[in-house]
Amino acid sequence: MDVPPVNLAELLRHPDDLDKIAALKAEFTRKKAAVDSQLRGGLREQLETTQSGMNGLADGQKTVQQIKEEMMKIDKICSESQNMITDFATINLVSQAHRNFGAVETMRRNLETFNDRLGDIDAMLRDDDEDQENMPNLLAIHYELTQLRNIRDDAIEQIQRGDDPSLQSTLEDYFERLDGAIKWFDEHIELIALSLINLVTTDNNSLVVRFALIIEAEEKSDQRVLALQEALKDHKEIATRFQSITDGAKTVRGYKERFLNTIRTSGEAKFEPTREEFLDDPTQLEKSLKWYFNDLNAVRLGMVPLMPKKWKIFKTWANIYHSLMHDFLVGLIDDPNTSSAHTLEIISWPEKYYRKMTKLGMRQDELVPHVIDNRETELVRDFRALIIKFLDEWIDRIFKQERKDFADRNVEGGNLDQDEYGYFRTKNLVDLWRMLREQVDAAANSQRADVIEGVIDAMFQRLRARQQAWQRMLEDEAARYETSKGDVELDGFQPLQDWLVATANDQIACIDDNEEEGRFAYLSDFKKKFAPLVTPQYMDRAEGDVAALRDGYVDLSTWCMTKFAGLVFAVDFKAVMPDFFTTKWYTSTAMARMIATLEEYVNDYRLVLHHSLVDIFTEIFTEELLVRYLMAVHNKGAKFRRTDAYQDKLFDDLSTAFEFFSSLPNPDVGNAIKETWRATEPFLQLLSCDKESVPDVFEQFKTSYWDLQISWVEAVLRARDDFERAMLNGVKARAAQMDVVRGPETIMSKVK
Repeated sequence: MDVPPVNLAELLRHPDDLDKIAALKAEFTRKKAAVDSQLRGGLREQLETTQSGMNGLADGQKTVQQIKEEMMKIDKICSESQNMITDFATINLVSQAHRNFGAVETMRRNLETFNDRLGDIDAMLRDDDEDQENMPNLLAIHYELTQLRNIRDDAIEQIQRGDDPSLQSTLEDYFERLDGAIKWFDEHIELIALSLINLVTTDNNSLVVRFALIIEAEEKSDQRVLALQEALKDHKEIATRFQSITDGAKTVRGYKERFLNTIRTSGEAKFEPTREEFLDDPTQLEKSLKWYFNDLNAVRLGMVPLMPKKWKIFKTWANIYHSLMHDFLVGLIDDPNTSSAHTLEIISWPEKYYRKMTKLGMRQDELVPHVIDNRETELVRDFRALIIKFLDEWIDRIFKQERKDFADRNVEGGNLDQDEYGYFRTKNLVDLWRMLREQVDAAANSQRADVIEGVIDAMFQRLRARQQAWQRMLEDEAARYETSKGDVELDGFQPLQDWLVATANDQIACIDDNEEEGRFAYLSDFKKKFAPLVTPQYMDRAEGDVAALRDGYVDLSTWCMTKFAGLVFAVDFKAVMPDFFTTKWYTSTAMARMIATLEEYVNDYRLVLHHSLVDIFTEIFTEELLVRYLMAVHNKGAKFRRTDAYQDKLFDDLSTAFEFFSSLPNPDVGNAIKETWRATEPFLQLLSCDKESVPDVFEQFKTSYWDLQISWVEAVLRARDDFERAMLNGVKARAAQMDVVRGPETIMSKVK
């Protein structure tokens, strides 16, 4: 019935998972039917048990009522018989006198021989002291002690019914020696009770049987006393008439209860060294509890045939021991001195424990309460939380150091590392992944998939959060340079660029597998680490988390390159960008200077930037240049006059750029960049075509670049010296008529 809760968010993570709804519904319906069947069976058993108990109570009430009626009949017959017999009063008086005389004679004889009999008992006790392994006089001592106890009880009772209570203290002094003998005998009984397991294992069956006979006799005596006390309490008037004919014990002696308490006491004593061993070495729990199952097996095989069946001695012993085991384990759980290693062993113990108890013949449902109060889920959650706590502390400590290193990046010579390839790297990435592997090992020590999977989930979350935290840290610092309206302190600018490169390299290091060389990146190595430790179902879900992390590393590395390029435009090109397409543009060599700067950056960082990012860095840089170039139509004073040689100037700018593209080491990258820059052709057509042709040129432009934005087209048209409102209206009308086919995002989506 302990079914883990179903998390639909985990089962239905993707749209395709909706196809699973029918199968999931069928599975849940099946599980519900099974649970309903178990509940109905349990309810039926409870109803049968309740009905049986009610029938038992009813039968008991009937029996009590019958006894009451019989006693009333006896009382009535006794009363009527007095009227049926002539001279009954005289006969009864003589009979009572005779009985009293006999009782006095017996009491006198018992008192005269009391000390001699007690001396014989002392002698037998001494003999048994000298032969504790056999105690041959045990039954004889018990019989004689029982007789002397009954004599004492009868005498005390007679005195208490008499008119002179002062004699009671004298009588108690006379019987004082009996208490010593009883205490001595009880010590023998307790010694045997404590040694029962050893007696059984050494085949000393005779002593065990004699011990059982004594306890059984005392149990019957106690039951008789309790029954008489109950009768006296409920039917005083009738019961007192028969009090004078009762003999035997007058008080409950409790040997059976003391026997059961001794079982508990001896078990508690054995648990103490077990606790110390477990605290010293958690892995020794099963070994240190070997005695527990050996004791129960000895009871099952050796003691059951020697004890009364009604005692159900094995079940009784097992229940007492189970209670001790429960208290032992729960006490350890709540003990502040225990560690996570102790908790792990305790979590794993119930399954082993119940398996061993089942082999001994005790089913789990017979052992109440649960051995650790069903706290496995709580303990698993606590242990998992402990690992995650350490995980968070490590990650926070690492990121705090990284923030400090980032803030101190202006130190002479820089504070970045370089790997074996000479690439810039931050200092703490290796420590981070090593720590994650160590925490996976810590979770694996639990040998529980639920612990490991919970920790891995937490790691996925922390790694995603770490990506976001790094991006925020770099973004906040970059914003100082991007949003500054005046001169900003540039001491940290170049180190910031280095950190962007190092961060991008770190992301690639996390995912850059080289299977040919047998070298796996951090993420793949991490996946190989936990894959054998989790369930196949979890691994299917983890594949999505790994893919999401991989995409995140790619995105963050690309973002770093994009942010690098944006910073160059915000700082290096800040002064020249506002001049494009204005009158200053015609006489400037801004494009050549920008291309030279771009080339310088690429060459400077080529050796310290991961080889897979060099071409991406170049593409991002050139795309950003193209976007900024096209968006320069928004510059204040930007104007394309028919009388100016703006077309020649545009050709000059573009030829300078294309010349650089052609010089790139990778021709494929150069050709791809050139293809992106082909967007300048329809841009030039928009500037130079006839007014009447503007809608047609726009249509061609929009067909090639579906995400071309009307706001930018309007800015281009307004930059023409012959701009008329009709040109813009024509473009908007043509746009309304077009059925644009959407496709992959183009460069024009960034041009606004």
